[in-house]
Amino acid sequence: MNDVQVDHQPETVADFLASRGGPFYELQSRLGLLQERTLQVGRRAVIFIGLAWLVPLLLGLPHSLSFDAANGLPYLLDAGAWAKFFVAIGAFMLAEQQVEQRLRAKLQQVTVAPIVAPSSLSQAAQAVNQALKRRDSRVAEAVCLVNAIIAAGIALRHLLTVDTSSWAVAAAPGANSITLAGWWFVIVSMPLFWFLVMRGLWRHFVWSLLLRKLARLELRLVSTHPDGRAGLGFLGDYPNAYATFIFGMSCAVAAAVGQNLLHETASMTNITILMVSWLLIVLALFAFPLSAFSKPLSDLKKATLVVLGAQATQYHRLSERKLTGFNVVANNVAEAEQFQDVVDPSKQFDTTRKLSTLLMNRAAVIPVSAAALLPFAIVASTRVPFKDVFDLVKKLLLL
Repeated sequence: MNDVQVDHQPETVADFLASRGGPFYELQSRLGLLQERTLQVGRRAVIFIGLAWLVPLLLGLPHSLSFDAANGLPYLLDAGAWAKFFVAIGAFMLAEQQVEQRLRAKLQQVTVAPIVAPSSLSQAAQAVNQALKRRDSRVAEAVCLVNAIIAAGIALRHLLTVDTSSWAVAAAPGANSITLAGWWFVIVSMPLFWFLVMRGLWRHFVWSLLLRKLARLELRLVSTHPDGRAGLGFLGDYPNAYATFIFGMSCAVAAAVGQNLLHETASMTNITILMVSWLLIVLALFAFPLSAFSKPLSDLKKATLVVLGAQATQYHRLSERKLTGFNVVANNVAEAEQFQDVVDPSKQFDTTRKLSTLLMNRAAVIPVSAAALLPFAIVASTRVPFKDVFDLVKKLLLL
């Protein structure tokens, strides 16, 4: 990856790097966890998984190695701990490089085509500069951290009020006692998990605002582009850049659902409602930025159909005159002399009529949809027949 400074005025749209900048990035850089030229996602995934998942395991030794649930939920059987602190945090780290590379590739296509008209290039650069400032915002990351601490506080309150013991808490009639591993869970593991969730969602929101800003600029679109979306089709599959991030989030959500909502009410109806609801939430996350392009696509389609429709009228009236010697309706000699060399626009008209004004489509988002549904399918398979769950996932992916 090219050496791109994160604090300069952008020269092109492609200068936006989604996973860099901000206080947390700077902190990791100072600690030597990453470098300017490489995010070192594998190394950081191991480190953060160690902090969030491995440390509670070590603090709970030797009881944390037990599989005996007689005295409460043991650490190694806690699906929530595995989902949040092992799978999800690892996925969030690994997703950073994937997201940055793929989003940058999309922006490079914007400049190579180019999609943005020359008269709007300076505005596009300004939009990127604004996005970079939002990405690097200390206030935004502070808000993410505060929300993470609040979530940890809610988790602590839950531990103090539960009536069953676990690796994190020893329940007692008088007052619950938080274990050493439980305190690490509250102070480090839970805030880290929620901070990474909030930070990832904030940065996607920054990207969303950038796309919506670009959609309002003058764009070099053509209704007959072979992608069926006026040359913007390449943006429609950008959600797949977030497949790993969504998989991590889905694992955490599915584990919570399995432990709480499906514990005693597992049925295909309930499972279907939950999976459909979660899939709609995920797709709405990506539909928000892409929906901004529906207006320019719709305007292009309407304007082009008007122009091509008028030309089609002239062409086919000319063909009629050549065949019959006159026009059956509104025959006019002056018209016959005026329109002598008109090209048949029928093919272009038909292509334009089929132009889609929606960038999201089934085929484009199957990978990220599968990433959202797979954890739910795994949890559901522990409560209902696997074949029924597999059929449901297949139907949802083919909607």
